[in-house]
Amino acid sequence: MSVASQVTVSTGTLEGSQENGIRRFLGVPYAAAPFGENRFRSPQPVAPWEGVREATVFGATAPQLPYLGAIGELLSTVKIEGDDILTVNVWAPADATNAPVVLWIHGGALERGTAALGGYDGTNFARAGIVFASINYRLGSEGFSVLEGAPRNLGLRDAAAGLEWVHREIAVFGGDPDRITVMGESAGGAIVSGLLARDDSRALIAQAIIQSGPLVAQPSDKAGRVSTQLAERLGVRADRDAFASLTPEQLLDARRAQSTGSTPLGGAPGFQLAIDAESLPRSPHEVLPEIDTPILIGTNTDEYRLWFTPEALTSIGRFKLFAARLALRISGRAQRAYRSEWPQATTGEIFGQLATDFMLRAPASRIAAARSGRTSTFVYEFAWQSPVRDLRAAHALELGFVFDLLDDAESLRLAGSDAPAGLAAEMNGAWVAFIKTGAPGWPAYGEKRLTRVYDSMSTTVPQRRTAGMDLLP
Repeated sequence: MSVASQVTVSTGTLEGSQENGIRRFLGVPYAAAPFGENRFRSPQPVAPWEGVREATVFGATAPQLPYLGAIGELLSTVKIEGDDILTVNVWAPADATNAPVVLWIHGGALERGTAALGGYDGTNFARAGIVFASINYRLGSEGFSVLEGAPRNLGLRDAAAGLEWVHREIAVFGGDPDRITVMGESAGGAIVSGLLARDDSRALIAQAIIQSGPLVAQPSDKAGRVSTQLAERLGVRADRDAFASLTPEQLLDARRAQSTGSTPLGGAPGFQLAIDAESLPRSPHEVLPEIDTPILIGTNTDEYRLWFTPEALTSIGRFKLFAARLALRISGRAQRAYRSEWPQATTGEIFGQLATDFMLRAPASRIAAARSGRTSTFVYEFAWQSPVRDLRAAHALELGFVFDLLDDAESLRLAGSDAPAGLAAEMNGAWVAFIKTGAPGWPAYGEKRLTRVYDSMSTTVPQRRTAGMDLLP
């Protein structure tokens, strides 16, 4: 049975709920609503409120389009109306005192997603003695446009403001502000890497978890291609005044038209973090090797299989692979090494493995290797193969295991109904151990490149399939 529970933060009193020893506070604003005069501006402070503010429902979701096509059959979309989209949610043990804290940042290609998804419920982390927090941030054109007269990386600035809120307020929920782990998957992992690359944000972070996250920020001209093309489509200038004169719905409609017919092999550019003197002076892939923050980082064996259906993979022939290899400056020697490592793979699957490693696995591995003499870096590979749609160990599949929520609707769509509960308990336990102690239960990467491979029978081994990966640019 749920009962009311109250805490007082710096802006006022919140009333959440408590059930089975876990307190939950949802939809708490960490910054003002980013609309009206605040649109395309850096996050602004929250105005204090009088009386008691209800904190039992999630805050509004950032403007976004739902997933479409085959991927839309697998990944959930939640739409909650309202302007207060910059909110934080907290799950905390009722008896927490100076407990370790984790801040979860959702993924979604920087233009989709929300902390309100059922698969991101923090209850299991709270049961383990951790104060779990999650945030929403601005997405798509609202959060990652490159516009004249507007700050860059607004979504990253939002996440930095959310982190500052957690550091400032989490003690009243029983959390230790000096023991904050930031954790994110996919675009959320990119946001985590961006926070680590900022001196001000990194000072608030004790350690970090990056799951399948891109680690490279782009120069503003490249990151701004999506905004420039949207402006041309809309017949406006790519500046703050012009974009602010359009409704979020108009920008979404233009983005829908822009991306119609696009595929992972080509089409409309995506939103990316931009290198920017004020908000992100250096790309994370340059900064992470130099810092001493402990990091748990990894990827899934078959990331690409979420993005490409089996039919799409079949359509990729030698010419498409050759063209992609030239565009990415991948050598023929590297391609031959991948063929040797995956002798039964089709041409499309070789392309997919190259894409997986080029975008995610190789950058993570290079950073882990560069950090091996400096501080603790722990590397994993999620290898358990889903029986659904031949996804194998696809992008995002590990989420149900990390949160130990295999019965969540999205996890069921991705992993099926017979996913191994023991593996979920094992992974969740390792993440909990890292958050609590800085050690997930296997040795650091180091010169031996030790990697925890999560599968039906998990093992810790020297990193697999490195011959081709080490040849990637």
